[in-house]
Amino acid sequence: MTAEHDRLTEASRILRGCEETVRLMRALSWSPTIKARFFAHGARRMPRVTYPRRSQQSVHEGVAAARRLIQGRSLALDWLNRQADMIELSARMVEALGTADFHRLSAEVYGLPTTPLVDGKSTSLQLARRIDRVLERLDPGHLGSDPEPLSATELARAIQRSVDALLGHAAPRVLVVQALSAKATSSTKFIRIRADATFTKEDVQQLVMHEAMVHVTTTLNGRRQRRLPILAVRHPGTTRTQEGLAVFCELMSGALGPSRLRRLANRVLAIQRSMEGADFMELYRFFVDQTGDPSQSFEDARRIVRGSLLDGGAPFTKDGVYLDGLVRVHNFMRAVVELTRPDLIPLLFCGKMDIEDIPAIYQLAQEGLVLRPRYVPPWVEDRRFIVSYLTYTGFLSRIRLKPVREHYTRLLSSCRGLRDDFVEDGTIPPSDSSPGAHGAPQG
Repeated sequence: MTAEHDRLTEASRILRGCEETVRLMRALSWSPTIKARFFAHGARRMPRVTYPRRSQQSVHEGVAAARRLIQGRSLALDWLNRQADMIELSARMVEALGTADFHRLSAEVYGLPTTPLVDGKSTSLQLARRIDRVLERLDPGHLGSDPEPLSATELARAIQRSVDALLGHAAPRVLVVQALSAKATSSTKFIRIRADATFTKEDVQQLVMHEAMVHVTTTLNGRRQRRLPILAVRHPGTTRTQEGLAVFCELMSGALGPSRLRRLANRVLAIQRSMEGADFMELYRFFVDQTGDPSQSFEDARRIVRGSLLDGGAPFTKDGVYLDGLVRVHNFMRAVVELTRPDLIPLLFCGKMDIEDIPAIYQLAQEGLVLRPRYVPPWVEDRRFIVSYLTYTGFLSRIRLKPVREHYTRLLSSCRGLRDDFVEDGTIPPSDSSPGAHGAPQG
């Protein structure tokens, strides 16, 4: 096995170098001047975006060299060949920037809103539509007071305190920057916060869990995998699981609020709209209608069309993986609890990987090539809560919702809106039928 291990290490090293050459997300970024011009013209003109041609010949040659080292069949060899496939697809996407082929390749890598999940029939589009339908009808007043607004600077300070407590000397610095594609991005050295984005107090925990406790930790742990350095770098083949794991971490910490969930659903709905022909301007107006925030709506629409065509029909499908990945990660967690294998959960944090890679990572860990993760979220360190939670929700998933809904529809048919002043100080408020009572019919 020593000779095969050496070949795995060398192929992994080559593939890491290839991915660092590709840098897909950097290649499809837009200059900040494009946004400035858009708003200078009153947000009425389609942005003009061009992408420089980038040769990927060295990447293709590197992938071919790695493949020569990993010929044959085994869990580990198949895993590395999948990494090679995805890195090669990344290179082809860079070569196809600004064309309809970019969309076709992104659909091959990230899937579509209509791509079936593991059950073979459910889709992220169905989930997005359900989220939109339920949350649109929900009265925000029934959820409690609105989260306290925070400036980017206040948010950065709060995040810094949290990551320092969770990661100690390995904590990244939190910076506020002027130009950024998302509200926040992360690396092992920095978490960057966009200065002009709007934030609330609930964003602190959400960003700590998403950016620091998944994206940063999986990179830190991946860099410790000296025998398999490919585990230290993200590439499109790992995105679905990495983003799904990050959103699942938000859920486990109680940080996945309705506004955040709906934002993820809107991304899927926007991809579908683009596939049906919506251009950048239509997507921008869709997001403005949803958020009322023109600056953020530009960023959201940009995410859907970057790298591809702005005039509709060919979106970049990456933003669909947040919901798709969340469902896949949640189902994986349910399965390992059902199979009494929660010991496998930490493997997801050994580096950048896909859920389908777990058998190979497990075997490589058994053989000493993959090290135990040093940094994990609290719910992975202490798995008692997640086991209890998933044991209970696993039973709920077997209950037919239709008769339950019908029962409570009948039971609650007489319950109108609950009055705001009900039983605060022990006095009996006037009944709804009395003159001038809160909620009583007027006129």
